[in-house]
Amino acid sequence: MKIEITKYGDPVLRRKGRLVEEITPEVNALVENMLESMITAEGVGLAAQQVGEDLQICVIDIRPSDRPSWMEIQGSQVDPVQHMPMVLINPSLTFEEKTEVGPEGCLSFPNIFADIKRPATIGVKALDLSGTEINFRCGGLLSRAIQHECDHLQGVLFIDRMGFADRENNEESLHHLRSLTKERLKRKKFRNQSLLK
Repeated sequence: MKIEITKYGDPVLRRKGRLVEEITPEVNALVENMLESMITAEGVGLAAQQVGEDLQICVIDIRPSDRPSWMEIQGSQVDPVQHMPMVLINPSLTFEEKTEVGPEGCLSFPNIFADIKRPATIGVKALDLSGTEINFRCGGLLSRAIQHECDHLQGVLFIDRMGFADRENNEESLHHLRSLTKERLKRKKFRNQSLLK
């Protein structure tokens, strides 16, 4: 089931995700819905906060993009496409020293883009949907997408990593988006209160 993607201005985007203690049928259903929502929105990543849940879960699928990626498991290069879509539960990252600047957008920030500086290569440790621990290194778009989504899991948004000029250039759009979200949340609260009467 496709879930509406949470937009900037919703407080859940600033909440740090809770660790997933057990992979329950509810977690499986959430992941399935997140994957469907990400694919429908033509995104390459989605975090639980972006569908209103403060949990340490994100999904990744770089296949819609032609930007290069690489992936290494136990020192051997593998084709990242063969590991898509990817589910990361309770992920932790290690960062290598070299950094690079690259373009980013976000499904929670429609039509807002900026160049963001991030580590070029990361190590990833997480659980997959079966509860098995996975470890790999990666670079390119895969590294950037995972870092972006793992930021969401900590309540960090890509606008927090924008340079001053990009933030200034996008301020009007951000203000407009925040206002729309506040209005939507008010209407939703009013509807819910009406249903309770």
